[in-house]
Amino acid sequence: MAGPHIRVVIADDEPLIRAGIRMILTSDPGIEVVAEARDGREVVELARLHAADVVLLDIQMPVVDGLSALPELRRAAPSARVIVLTTFGERENVLRSLEHGGAGFLLKDTAPAELIRAVRAAAAGDAYLSPAATRHVVDQLASGRAAARTEEARARVDALSPKEREVLALLGEGLSNADAGKRLHMSEGTVKTYVSRILAKLDCENRVQAALLARDAGL
Repeated sequence: MAGPHIRVVIADDEPLIRAGIRMILTSDPGIEVVAEARDGREVVELARLHAADVVLLDIQMPVVDGLSALPELRRAAPSARVIVLTTFGERENVLRSLEHGGAGFLLKDTAPAELIRAVRAAAAGDAYLSPAATRHVVDQLASGRAAARTEEARARVDALSPKEREVLALLGEGLSNADAGKRLHMSEGTVKTYVSRILAKLDCENRVQAALLARDAGL
């Protein structure tokens, strides 16, 4: 993270939505909105130019949509954590964005406090799985995944120890490190160590990818 504040770039083609998000985020003294982008091409340059810590990325935008911009955004500003803004009608696009390294997603009607929590979680290196929406969306998407992907996921999970599989299963439920620790009678720090080890073994960039893999493997 650059400087004392979390540096955020907002990408949405609707000025009123950008203004609302800015107002919510700047109510937290630890968050600074450094730029606003109107399309997917602009956000790539702004995230790089302003050394963004977190990017809030709308999917439906002109010129270049958010989904198409995401791979280039990850290359241009690799330290920026990307949270996708979406609606339930865009679930398939959300899955693709998570698989391309997105740090999570939020619905556009997310409560202000949850938006701030998501930005803080992303800036801290965690993926944000919205309690109100993510489990539902991941469940729906996971149910339609191909059998071949299930076999591949199970083969990858076989490389984990029994305890690592337990932790991975809880990631699939969307639990935080603290909640997983309570379930497994471990400290939050111990769970964090397990999560780091799991991500490395599974070659996952973040907790969201690991959660999807857990669902594919049927954990």
